[in-house]
Parts: sequence; structure tokens; C-alpha cells
Amino acid sequence: MIDGKRSDAELIGDLFERYDTGPFYDEMFATPGQPRPHYRQLCHVLASQSVAELRNRRVAADRLFLNQGITFTVYQGDEGTERLFPFDLLPRVLTRRKWEYLERGLEQRIRALNLFLHDIYHEQRILGDEVVPPELVLSARNYRPAFHDFPVPKGIYIHIVGTDLVRDQRGDFYVLEDNLRTPSGVSYLLANRQVMKWIFPEVFANYGVRSVDNYCQDLLTNLRYVAPDRSSDPHVVLLTPGIYNSAYFEHTYLAKQMGIELVEGSDLFVDNSVVYMRTTRGPQRVDVIYRRIDDDFLDPLAFRPESTLGVPGLVQAYRAGNVSLANAIGTGVADDKAVYAYVPKIIRYYLGEEPILPNVPTYLASDASERAYILEHLDELVVKSVNESGGYGMMIGPHASQAERDEFRARIIAQPRNYIAQPTLALSRHPTFHDDYFAGCHLDLRPYILFGEKVRVTAGGLTRVALRPGSLVVNSSQGGGSKDTWVLASDFEEPC
Repeated sequence: MIDGKRSDAELIGDLFERYDTGPFYDEMFATPGQPRPHYRQLCHVLASQSVAELRNRRVAADRLFLNQGITFTVYQGDEGTERLFPFDLLPRVLTRRKWEYLERGLEQRIRALNLFLHDIYHEQRILGDEVVPPELVLSARNYRPAFHDFPVPKGIYIHIVGTDLVRDQRGDFYVLEDNLRTPSGVSYLLANRQVMKWIFPEVFANYGVRSVDNYCQDLLTNLRYVAPDRSSDPHVVLLTPGIYNSAYFEHTYLAKQMGIELVEGSDLFVDNSVVYMRTTRGPQRVDVIYRRIDDDFLDPLAFRPESTLGVPGLVQAYRAGNVSLANAIGTGVADDKAVYAYVPKIIRYYLGEEPILPNVPTYLASDASERAYILEHLDELVVKSVNESGGYGMMIGPHASQAERDEFRARIIAQPRNYIAQPTLALSRHPTFHDDYFAGCHLDLRPYILFGEKVRVTAGGLTRVALRPGSLVVNSSQGGGSKDTWVLASDFEEPC
């Protein structure tokens, strides 16, 4: 335990002597030199470390990541480069009260979005009532009208969600976007925790960090819950695009942790509207597919005929009720960034509640007046393509060149439905270790929510950090990394 008589300066030590909180909300420090209550114990531990010791721990962490094959692939042109996943030693810490607030908001959001998807593919009441503009939904790239009136198993469209949260200069949380199709990154959350336990075991001794170890078992439980009713012991597989996919490590990791087969499209076939897996013992029936392949590539007979990643006849088997897919086909309409702007109205419409977690203010280029505002303020706004991810298809106005702003101006004018814009947020920062000192770097948070018989929110989530000082882009493909995220069981005096 910390000696209450020690000053904050003694707790912080020399490592933070050069640390500048800047004009941003700092996750660790309330004011320069004054750590927040839930970080004081961590400061005490760091004060006992030399720069050399921290470097050695970072080397040990990198070695552990390398030995476990914890990598990701960055695509540049036609080439893919495999890289070690960047990891920062200093964890992000959230109090119990703050996390319970986030949990309530995340559960509210997934329930409302699931009701929205059911309505969009059935009665379309929300469109008839013009709460959401019909043309916005019906023109969405991932809207699947062929699945209108299709009864998804247990009425659940969204089985796994990764919702991106950011904190502004006051410390308030906002939802930046929802990832409903094939959200990635949870394997790094789990790996980060393992590595932190190995390289900083003494830190866990008195901190009371909530476990994340149940995620894979919870995921498997949810997948089995939505299986067709024919089987009391459903057979679940994870469908991957293959070794060249940037998230292939995650696919192998999750399949191994759940104890299920990792399969590619060529490992499966459909006979008489039933999906089977090829095995050395003969065909084995498949009941549930956790697919990490987008809709367009799932079945060449139903979507892109040139796709070699999917399974011919899979959609027919799905329609016949002989196999369940997670997430359901067509969920992508709800994570379209233009539809995202209406999620607060969606929550009020279906749940009759005020949104717990607010959206970031968003301008739609499809609206003439908002488009005019965007074009007049390109140097101030973040412009995003509605269907891109990973930091691609995005322009950060204040950091962009005139040529980049001109390019996005032309894109917006040519295809306004494809773009939104948001204010450039002063994202919160957190100390991050850089060779021999700590620098403040911007970060976000991606919690993972599972929807089955009940909603489960894994304690913490993946904290992604822009390792380049000053950068606002946290994606690993754009030079970002991650931190372990701790949710504490203890209470601290921190307002929600």
C-alpha cells in the first residue's frame, strides 16, 4: 500500500519530470505533478523503476509478443508487411463507477441498434415515421434488401460489437463510431493483459484489476445460444479469409481459446442446404459460423461471384435455418457513419430513453446545408468516408495539406452520401513511455460487447494510442499501438 505521508512529487519521481499534461484532459494527472487518486499507486510503483529497468521490461514485452506471434499486417500497395503489435508499458486505469456508467451506455446502445436492424429488415416503422431519412438507409452500401423479413436466430443481429469511445478536454466520453460487422482487436486486449501480468506482476498485487479472462468463453456461449434448435451440442467454427488477412493472428487466437476449428471457405461445403466441414473422418455438420469475412465475400452465389473466400450455397443454408452466422448478414447498415449520426434518435425511438453516451457532433455531406458548412470549414474538420475503417478514407483538416483538402473537396462534391465530418476533438492523452521519458499521447477506447441470452461487456476494452506525439490517429495500420486497460473494483471520488 502507499504511504499516505509521501508527497505526490516523491510518488512521481524523476521519470515524469519532463512530462507536460498540455491543454488536454490527462488520464493520469489532474494537474501537473498531481496524479489522479486511482493512479497514485501506479505512480508509486513507477517511482521505484529506473529508465534502464523500464527499457528492459519493454524489451521483455516485445519478446513475449514476438514469441506468441502477436502481429498485424499493414498493406502498402499490393504488398503486406507483418509487424509486431506496438505495446506501451503504462496501463490506462478506469474506476469502477466510471466503468459502470460506460457499461450502461454501451448496453443501451447495442439493444437500440439491434431493434433498429430488426425494424429496418421488417416493418421499417422508423423510416415511415421519418425519424431516420429513408433514402439514407436504403442507399447504404451495406443494406441488404434481399434479407427483408428474414428471421435471424433469436432475433439477434449483432452478436459482437466493438464501440469506439473518445474523451474530450473535459474528460467526458463520446461514442466515435460503432463497429458491427466484423469488429477486430479483442485478441490484443487479451494478449496485453497476459503480457502485463508477466512483466509487471507486482503491480497487480494490490490494484484489484477486474479480469478479462472470460471473454472467449462468453463469446462461445453466445455463439452456441444462437445455434439452430436441432442440436443440443452445436458445432461452431470461425471462418477466416486466410493467412494474408491483417487480423489473421486474432482469428487463430480466438479459435484456439474457444476450442473451435479455424476454417477457410475451401474447408466448408454445402449439400442440400446444410453446411459441412471437410475432415479426415468425413464431413461434419456445422451449426454456427463466427465469420470474419464481410457480406460481399461470404457466398459467390449470392454476392460477389468472383469471391474465393466464401462458401458457395452458404446463404441458401442460412435462409433455410440450418446454420447461424455471427454477426448476421446486413448488420453493416447500422455502422454506416452517416446512420451513426442518428443513433441518439434511434435510442429515443425504440427505448424511450435519453442516450447515456453522446455521439460526437456529426455533419452529413448528403444534407445540402451541412455539406456547405463542411466545404467552408475543411481546415477545421475531420472528414471520413462512411464505410472505411482502420484510419483509411479520412482527412484531419488542421493537419492536412491544401492538396489533400482540395482532393476531399472534390470527393465530397462528387459523392456527398459517402462522407461525414466531425469537429477535431482535443482527445484525452495518457503518458506513454518513449526511450527515457514519458510523453503524452492521444488515445481512444474500444470496449467489446457480446449479445446473446444477455448482454456482456468485457471489463476494460482495447485502449489504442497514437504513439507518434501529436498524432490523433490511433490505428495500428497508421502508426498506433495499444495499452492494457484496467477496470478497478475500488471506488474513487471521480464524477461520471
